[in-house]
Amino acid sequence: MKGSNTFRWAIAIGGVVAAAAFWFWHSRSESPTAAPGVAAQAPHTAAAGRRGMREGPLAPVQAATATTQAVPRYLSGLGTVTAANTVTVRSRVDGQLIALHFQEGQQVNAGDLLAQIDPSQFKVALAQAQGQLAKDNATLANARRDLARYQQLAKTNLVSRQELDAQQALVNETQGTIKADEANVASAQLQLDWSRITAPVSGRVGLKQVDVGNQISSSDTAGIVVITQTHPIDLIFTLPESDIATVVQAQKAGKTLVVEAWDRTNSHKLSEGVLLSLDNQIDPTTGTIKIKARFTNQDDTLFPNQFVNARMLVDTEQNAVVVPAAAVQMGNEGHFVWVLNDENNVSTKLGELGITELQTERSVTVEAIVSFLRVAK
Repeated sequence: MKGSNTFRWAIAIGGVVAAAAFWFWHSRSESPTAAPGVAAQAPHTAAAGRRGMREGPLAPVQAATATTQAVPRYLSGLGTVTAANTVTVRSRVDGQLIALHFQEGQQVNAGDLLAQIDPSQFKVALAQAQGQLAKDNATLANARRDLARYQQLAKTNLVSRQELDAQQALVNETQGTIKADEANVASAQLQLDWSRITAPVSGRVGLKQVDVGNQISSSDTAGIVVITQTHPIDLIFTLPESDIATVVQAQKAGKTLVVEAWDRTNSHKLSEGVLLSLDNQIDPTTGTIKIKARFTNQDDTLFPNQFVNARMLVDTEQNAVVVPAAAVQMGNEGHFVWVLNDENNVSTKLGELGITELQTERSVTVEAIVSFLRVAK
């Protein structure tokens, strides 16, 4: 039972406390002030049944108040931070590297100049292409003037139809040549532009892979430098296939699922992001599915290939009854707790064990780990 039903049970027991399983067996000389009574007798009797009714003083116990509070439900998994984009910057043209315009490790923006290839040969090729285009444009202009004269002479039969058609063909041919020349000019201009190597994406540059003065080509696999986009940055982690339905239902309900990244020891929260997407298939070897979350990472807390513990908030149980985990026992009929009333009488309450951890902003678990207990019908 959830919500109000759980709360009513907590009120009905009126000051009731859940007897914790912190049982300390002491001798009479060690605990002379241990108060006997029904509260202590019930755990002792239960223990005696299991221990063969051992003789000795009654066992003092600790008690904790059963409280109601909002209990968050998290799904947790192991993950690796990945760059939103990773680009190996390579030259598109062959030539000598004459300059690098970045510092290793610096942040760059898309379009920033990173490197310069010697442009001399590309400038020469561009000039040649432009010269050929100019030449053919002049040829076309002359051919058009001749065609105009032939058309006038053809009206008085001073030139044959065959000569007129030949001149028209020459004009058409020259026009085609000019189109090819224009393409050559564009190609030469592109080669010259490519001698200036710019950043394709914004991000952090890594260590340089080549030094100034080397001859480089477009086939170099290592490239010049690698850029990783870290603003934003992604986290890929896995969840068991049994959790898929929970995540999908939350997405369909329009919830923005918050994902937290914790350090390797699970003691410090590094950053907070949101669920981005789920993979489209389950890994049959592990029975898990990959989940991707995205973080703004403006403080650069997360770094590509960093190992983190991920946890995603999928729901919050309101007015949940919580008791120390040590107070929850397992019997033949299921989970139960020892309960004390105002008269110090002891009884048991069966319940369905729910969430077995509470996680907070301060640490992964609160000092006293608590369990969520729904009252059995």
